[in-house]
Formats: sequence, C-alpha cells, structure tokens
Amino acid sequence: MAALTPLDGGGIKTSRASLFGGIAVAIGVFVLWQALARDLGVGNIASLVSGAVVSGAIGLWIWRADL
Repeated sequence: MAALTPLDGGGIKTSRASLFGGIAVAIGVFVLWQALARDLGVGNIASLVSGAVVSGAIGLWIWRADL
C-alpha cells in the first residue's frame, strides 16, 4: 500500500499576514494581561515578565499555526 505524502513536502507554511496577525494578537494579549494585573493590584515586574512570556507564546502559536 502506498504511503500518503503531502504535496508541499509537509512543511508548515507561514505567511506575512500570519506574522502580522501573530504580532497583533501578542500585543493585544499583553495589553489585556497588564490591564487585568493592574485591576487586581499586582502590577509588579513579575506580572510584566509573565505577561510578556504568555503573550509572546500565544503570538508565536498564532504565527506558526497560520491562523
């Protein structure tokens, strides 16, 4: 039985629009994270760093998943 192989070689395609979308989503997540942190009263450096890590990871996922 023949194995099924993708026509494009199986690589994940990442377009420029997906990159810009990932950056926009990362910025939006970071802004919302900081707004929530300020409302909850935890506006310290730890919340800033954790917000940057989470928003960066979500933006990278949006870009790599080509959403």
